[in-house]
Amino acid sequence: MSTATTTKEKPSKENEQEAAEEAYVPAAEAIQAVLATGERPPRPSALAASAAFGWRAMLKIKHVPEQLFDVTVFPVMMTLMFTYLFGGAIAGSTSEYLQFLLPGIMVMSVVMTTMYTGVAVNNDIAKGVFDRFRTLPVWRPSAMVGYLLGDAFRYTMASLVIFIVGLIMGYRPDGGPLGVAAGILLVVAFSFAFSWVWTMFGLLLRSEKSVMGVSMMVLFPLTFLSNIMVEPETMPGWLQAFVDVNPVTHLVAAARSLMDGGLSGADVGEIGWVAVAGAVLIAVFGTLTMRLYNRK
Repeated sequence: MSTATTTKEKPSKENEQEAAEEAYVPAAEAIQAVLATGERPPRPSALAASAAFGWRAMLKIKHVPEQLFDVTVFPVMMTLMFTYLFGGAIAGSTSEYLQFLLPGIMVMSVVMTTMYTGVAVNNDIAKGVFDRFRTLPVWRPSAMVGYLLGDAFRYTMASLVIFIVGLIMGYRPDGGPLGVAAGILLVVAFSFAFSWVWTMFGLLLRSEKSVMGVSMMVLFPLTFLSNIMVEPETMPGWLQAFVDVNPVTHLVAAARSLMDGGLSGADVGEIGWVAVAGAVLIAVFGTLTMRLYNRK
């Protein structure tokens, strides 16, 4: 004769936890106790939200200060290398060539730094940070504008570093402090507009290496095929056609005229050209950036 033993299965811990969660119903008083009793805080303005994201970009620099190497060490290397390497051969004197070169090197260093905006955007997308940003009740473009505001500090620092190094090397701007300040402001403002190109690529491309690769393919022709190193009159005619429509060429000409103090009617036209080019860059690439940002 056989006896059958039956064992009652014990509920698992997960089942017990689920049963406890289903059984617990918080009272209305308990819910009200943890809720804020005051009025809902007002929605931040577009300026406040952009400033908050800009401060976030500044804090990233604080915690990773080596990010400033590209706006401190790199500009110094560029200024020293091109002045003493080409000055004697092109102008016959390094001091004379420095008067011509320094505004161009300032534009070159700052414009080439703009590509790191796209790299930072792409890096935050890969980490999922933008998924959180898009859920916040703030002005939608504020996250992108904050990046550019933080980078504007980097552009200003690069310009000041180059100017101080130039003063040590013998550069003397005839435009005085106002001319120098106006030239730096123009370079930073155009770089702010030009950075929207790289925010679009940061959203469009899948890796930061791709962003850097595309950026270098665009920046090298724009900077080297311009009037930064030499006057365009010494170039072949077919190359002058490209240099004459290059926005970097007009930016360098405007910055030189402001810093050298020889502002003429043609130079005012160069400044207007730069302003129009910056407005077009923001209108076109800013719109494309926000379209990608809303859909990505």
